[in-house]
Amino acid sequence: MERLSDEQIEIELENLANWKLVDEKWIRRRYKFKDYLNGVEFVRKVAEYAEGKSHHPNIAIDYKVVTLKISSWEMRGLTDLDFEMAQHFDELYEEQEQ
Repeated sequence: MERLSDEQIEIELENLANWKLVDEKWIRRRYKFKDYLNGVEFVRKVAEYAEGKSHHPNIAIDYKVVTLKISSWEMRGLTDLDFEMAQHFDELYEEQEQ
């Protein structure tokens, strides 16, 4: 696993509409839910997937808003795995909120 260059990060972010670069080493997205329990269920799915990958995002639950923040600690920045996981989290959100 290699740390991505700034140019690679820009390209990856173009494919993830709602993710933002934070402090040049994190990507973050806020997901809004119909109610609190939908957000908690989403977090359960995120945690289960992350555990399987042994790569864990920071998670914050603020009533009906869940914020995920991802980086690769060992690489001190962003890797392909971070963007792969972000894409999967977006898919989980779309499935749940339909």
